[in-house]
Amino acid sequence: MDTVILESYNHTSFIYLNRPERYNAFNKKMLKELWNVLETVEKNDDKIVMLAGYGNAFSAGGDVGMMKDFADKEFFDDVMKTIGKIVLKLYMMPKIVLSAVHGSAAGLGLSLALTADYVIAQHETRLGMLFLGIGLAPDGGGHFLLKERLGTNKAKQFTWNLKQVDGQQAMAMGLVDILTDKQVVKEAIDIGQKLLDMPLTAMLKTKMIYHMKQRKLLEYYVEEERKAQWELRHTMDHQEGVQAFLEKRKPEFKGE
Repeated sequence: MDTVILESYNHTSFIYLNRPERYNAFNKKMLKELWNVLETVEKNDDKIVMLAGYGNAFSAGGDVGMMKDFADKEFFDDVMKTIGKIVLKLYMMPKIVLSAVHGSAAGLGLSLALTADYVIAQHETRLGMLFLGIGLAPDGGGHFLLKERLGTNKAKQFTWNLKQVDGQQAMAMGLVDILTDKQVVKEAIDIGQKLLDMPLTAMLKTKMIYHMKQRKLLEYYVEEERKAQWELRHTMDHQEGVQAFLEKRKPEFKGE
């Protein structure tokens, strides 16, 4: 089964995350497939890109099932390198990118959603970084993307808060750009159609003026996140967080 589905029509590339049985949590295969799809999309003639998820969630983040494989440094570096490439590709995409978020967008899933030019969500959507729940720091450029939208202090506090916010709260904070009562993909399609009637070449000039300036900073954050995750995965708190998650209980962290 393809874990990422690409459809293209009406000048729009639709990228669907397709592991609904795992709430579209990313494993290594899914990350590789997303990277390959993004390379294809970057080269096609579509003007709009929409990122969405099949099933009951946008994405629950990274698959905890990968954690045991992260003891292998080569495996870890390969996964983190792929995540970094995906984030940079989405952020620097020379098209208008929409993320259509429903259900849960957590951890890496939220990071990827925030790379979009427009984040569209339903009222009942739940958004949270949640890395702290397993003793980790955000990755996928999460530090950079939260800072861009919230400012440093609020980004820190949101990262440290293990709660998810709903669509209304996320809109008030600035994490979400457009809130809808409609099915979120349909709303994204409607917005995409309106954008196609706009002077997109001029709009993309503005996007790239901003994003080219920020690219080096995003690369810095991605690399620092990679180093931090390798260090943190060796902590007792991380081991406890993963074990508690698997046992469906509250973790008992000791700051170690």
